[in-house]
Amino acid sequence: MRPAKVILYEVGPRDGLQAETEIVSAADKIALIDTLSASGLKYIEAASFVSPKWVPQMADAAEVMAGITRAPGVTYPVLTPNLKGYESAKDARATTVAIFGAASETFSQRNINCSVAESLDRFTFIMEESASDRIKVRGYVSTVIACPYEGPVKPQAVAEMARKMLDIGCYEISLGDTIGVGTPADVSRLLDTVLKVIPPEKLAVHFHDTYGQALANILTSLDYGIATIDSSVGGLGGCPYAPGASGNVATEDVLYMLTGMGINTGVDLDAIVAAAWQISDVLGRPPRSKVAVAKGRP
Repeated sequence: MRPAKVILYEVGPRDGLQAETEIVSAADKIALIDTLSASGLKYIEAASFVSPKWVPQMADAAEVMAGITRAPGVTYPVLTPNLKGYESAKDARATTVAIFGAASETFSQRNINCSVAESLDRFTFIMEESASDRIKVRGYVSTVIACPYEGPVKPQAVAEMARKMLDIGCYEISLGDTIGVGTPADVSRLLDTVLKVIPPEKLAVHFHDTYGQALANILTSLDYGIATIDSSVGGLGGCPYAPGASGNVATEDVLYMLTGMGINTGVDLDAIVAAAWQISDVLGRPPRSKVAVAKGRP
C-alpha cells in the first residue's frame, strides 16, 4: 500500500555538491542549507567528514556545520566513513551521522579502500561510539542494482549487507542505485528480496536519474510501502567513483509528483524551486530538474 505521508531526505548539500569539480564556498553551502531549512524539509544532509584528498569539495565540513542556522525540528546529518570522520562530526555537533557500504566488492574497494567485510568492521567502532554519544546512525548501501565495475548485483547481496548494517545499529538503511541504471522491474526484484528481511519502515530509496528512470523507480518503491525518499535539490550530484553517473533525482521533481498523488510531505515546492535556482546560479548553469526549469526563476 502506498504511504499517505512521505519523508523527503535532502542530500543536495552533501551528495549533490561533492560531485562538483569547481569548489563551492562554505558561505554558498551555508546559504543553500539555510534556504532549505525554511522549506519544510526535516532532514538536510549537510556535509561529509572525509579526507579532503579524496573529496576536496567537503574540506570545509566543520566550517559549514558551524555556520548554518539550525532550524527547530530539522536534522542535519553528515557522512562519516570512519572513526576519525565520526569524531570530527561529533565535534561539529552532529546529532545524526551516516555510514556507507556497498553490495559490490569492487565498488567498496574503489570507494572506501576496503572490502565489504572490512567496512563492516570499521562501522562497528563507529556504532560503539555513537551508542554512548546518543548519536543516530543511518546506513547507505551503494550499487544495489548494478556496479560500474562488476555489472548487475544480486538482490540477495544487497539484502545481506542491509541486514548487517541494521543489525549493528543503524536506524534506517538507504538503498542506492548509484549509477542510475535500474528500472521498475529491477526495483521490484530488489524489494521483493530485501523486504523479506527488513520492514519497509526501516528502508529509504536513493535513485540517480542517469537513464531517466528515477521517478518511475520511486513510484514502484511507494507501491512497496517505502516512505522515505532521498532526493537532491536541483538534481545536484553524481558519484565521483561511478563513471557516467549523473545527478540524483531532483527534490522538486519528486515533490511535484507526490503532491499530484495526494501524498503529504510538508515541504513547500516553491521554496525548493527557489533553492534550486539559488545554487544553480552559484554553479553557473540552470537546474537539472524538469520542475525548476518549467516553473522558471522565482
